[in-house]
Amino acid sequence: MRATSCRFLKSTDLVSGSPLTLAEVFSNNDEGLINKKLPKELLLRIFSFLDIVTLCRCAQISKAWNILALDGSNWQRIDLFNFQTDVEGRVVENISKRCGGFLRKLSLRGCIGVGDSSLKTFAQNCRNIEHLNLNGCTKITDSTCYSLSRFCSKLKHLDLTSCVSITNSSLKGISEGCRNLEYLNLSWCDQITKDGIEALVRGCRGLKALLLRGCTQLEDEALKHIQNYCHELVSLNLQSCSRVTDEGVVQICRGCHRLQALCLSGCSHLTDASLTALALNCPRLQILEAARCSHLTDAGFTLLARNCHDLEKMDLEECVLITDSTLIQLSVHCPKLQALSLSHCELITDDGILHLSNSTCGHEGLRVLELDNCLLITDVALEHLESCRGLERLELYDCQQVTRAGIKRMRAQLPHVKVHAYFAPVTPPTAVGGSGQRLCRCCVIL
Repeated sequence: MRATSCRFLKSTDLVSGSPLTLAEVFSNNDEGLINKKLPKELLLRIFSFLDIVTLCRCAQISKAWNILALDGSNWQRIDLFNFQTDVEGRVVENISKRCGGFLRKLSLRGCIGVGDSSLKTFAQNCRNIEHLNLNGCTKITDSTCYSLSRFCSKLKHLDLTSCVSITNSSLKGISEGCRNLEYLNLSWCDQITKDGIEALVRGCRGLKALLLRGCTQLEDEALKHIQNYCHELVSLNLQSCSRVTDEGVVQICRGCHRLQALCLSGCSHLTDASLTALALNCPRLQILEAARCSHLTDAGFTLLARNCHDLEKMDLEECVLITDSTLIQLSVHCPKLQALSLSHCELITDDGILHLSNSTCGHEGLRVLELDNCLLITDVALEHLESCRGLERLELYDCQQVTRAGIKRMRAQLPHVKVHAYFAPVTPPTAVGGSGQRLCRCCVIL
């Protein structure tokens, strides 16, 4: 049936519909009883709750249902992700002609067959579009952004993740024609530079979320432009923007006091100066991702915890300098903490887990705790975690002092917890008389 629905989406029936009017079809004596008993307005309302596959099925039942199912009011929100391998440009063009001004939200995530030409037709026909997801549409270029800028002035949410042909010219066009934009995802668009960011933020000053993961050419100057114009910003993702330093983060913090979510993972040059700026300027911070920021220390996280009491999620993977002191401060000052990653933080011990478990967040809020490769963690830590009644997931890969017995005892107290752990095979004894190196079973196989 999925294949049938996809063929129907490609067909001209989606555009042309029946030559008869709805009133003419409903007056036909051959129509079903339901069409005679229920007003067409009520039937249309029922159809408005159906998904795209069901609408395509209904459109093939009868002439009356074809008109009802293909009424533009039923196609305000469309997600074609499940059809991504089948969707071609013609499908997008057909949908745009059928939906017209009704369409508010369209997801073409993963539809690699869609290109600039079809999206130009879409932009011309669907000028009320507010939410557009083009994640993974690798064929599109700056031309698509020009079309959106020219025809789609109401656009608020745009996802261009992995659209690798996008350049600064796209951002200039968007800034001129899509000034209502609130969310923009440019992750892995690695041709973007500070000039494109400057053009964007000058025109789109209402941006609330800007995702720039993997935009490896961005430097501190780009963040200075964001600070100057985007005072409404609440979410910023700079993952793997490895050229960013403390100077850029300080600029952002000073200009974006409403910031609630910040991802700095992979920004390996950052120091405690960035944490200090966050602590002093962004008291509403809820999410901080700082994985692989190996220069951050307890001092920076202590100041952060004492000033940002709304923290809910923290990713501190490979922040190798932090100790139990950071956990003590989070336990005291961050009662809303729900998810914490400490993977590869090899200085964390059972004592730090004790403080976390005995805190307000441990008793009430903590849902996810990741302790992979925390080599000092033992079964004692698991005993402490038994007081975390809300814990849902615990990661213990390569915690060499944690045993199966310890996990079993904890799960007896917290049966709903999903524990992920790995126990390396026991190293076999050296063969009698052998002088070769001792290898575990995995290495022997390799």
